[in-house]
Amino acid sequence: MPATLDAADARRVRRIVPALEALLAAARDREQLHEQTARLARQQAALRRVATLVALRVEPDDVYPAVARELGSGLGAEHVSVVRFEDGHGVVLAAWDDERNENRLTPGERLELGGNNICTTVLTTGEPAAIDYTAATGPIADRMHQRGLVCGLGVPIIIDGDVWGAVVVASSDRAPELEIQTRMTDFADLVATAVYNCETRAQLTQSRARVIAAADQARRTIERDLHDGAQQRIVSLGMELRAAQAAIPSDREDLRLRLDRSVDALTHVHTDLQELSRGIHPAILSRGGLGPALKTLARRSPVPVSLSIDIPWRLPDPVEVAAYYVVAEALTNTAKYADASVVTITAAITDEVLDLAVSDDGDGGADTGAGSGLIGLQDRIEAVGGTFTVSSPVGEGTNLTVRIPVARDA
Repeated sequence: MPATLDAADARRVRRIVPALEALLAAARDREQLHEQTARLARQQAALRRVATLVALRVEPDDVYPAVARELGSGLGAEHVSVVRFEDGHGVVLAAWDDERNENRLTPGERLELGGNNICTTVLTTGEPAAIDYTAATGPIADRMHQRGLVCGLGVPIIIDGDVWGAVVVASSDRAPELEIQTRMTDFADLVATAVYNCETRAQLTQSRARVIAAADQARRTIERDLHDGAQQRIVSLGMELRAAQAAIPSDREDLRLRLDRSVDALTHVHTDLQELSRGIHPAILSRGGLGPALKTLARRSPVPVSLSIDIPWRLPDPVEVAAYYVVAEALTNTAKYADASVVTITAAITDEVLDLAVSDDGDGGADTGAGSGLIGLQDRIEAVGGTFTVSSPVGEGTNLTVRIPVARDA
């Protein structure tokens, strides 16, 4: 016969069972809390990885796939896409999709907007949108049907108050959970920041280039006016004085000497004006290009220069001007401060990039942040899309390195 509990045992069981149930419930709660904490940590890590790319000023084309990948892997999503709205179309910038599916979306696809679908709704309202693609319409809905997706959720990418694009998550078997909307919005904000920063940098570079081009044009105008105007008049005046000097009677030697001193003074003024005009804008640069202009700088340098040039064709005018002033400033600084015995200059075109290097064996210690002309040179080089680096350890000389892309005209 089965054993039976006496009254005391029954009372003990009744006391133990609730306690066990409470312990099990607490264990389940701890497990759920642990899973939530781990999931939140993964989400924050994914968000931090993309935020780091944005902070490092990585190009947006590298941020888009990172967003799709982090959202897709973090959510276990079947499909994630980053879309830009452009000329009445949604352009797929990046997609996380099943590579085995022949109908998967691919970057570069252009899908016409219109109808009832996520992208059209997000663009129209500027708000997140969820949809059942079985009831959706328009070319985008047709493409999603072809892919086999039935439910989706999208959030807008907003830049300067305008709806620039969308981040979309979709599935073929169930609707995405609405609580992921906040997470999607965080990633959409990072995309917006990356695009905004890139566009701002591009605008700044273009503005800087326009300012520098305008200044260079003004320099050319002044140099040409000096050459064609003041210098020519000085030469004509000198010739007239020489003619007047020749006409002076032989008994007026004192007057002849006075005119001779005036002509010599005028010659010095002409020489000074020539030097001034070269400083404003070197005529040799306009006439002969960067190679001959650098040779002229090397000949005028008070410090011996070792020069190597391999530039087989004329470069764009802004590039030649920027490179010329780098060398001119470097030679001036070397003569004034470096106490160097030699300067080495190399300029060559390699794979449509101008590589320019200026180095000396002087005292070093040049500081680009000390208000020197190096700051202006860096602005010039960056304005033409190049890079400018300075290495100047104390006692080890100074090395300037410039790289500028220079595509040859067809």
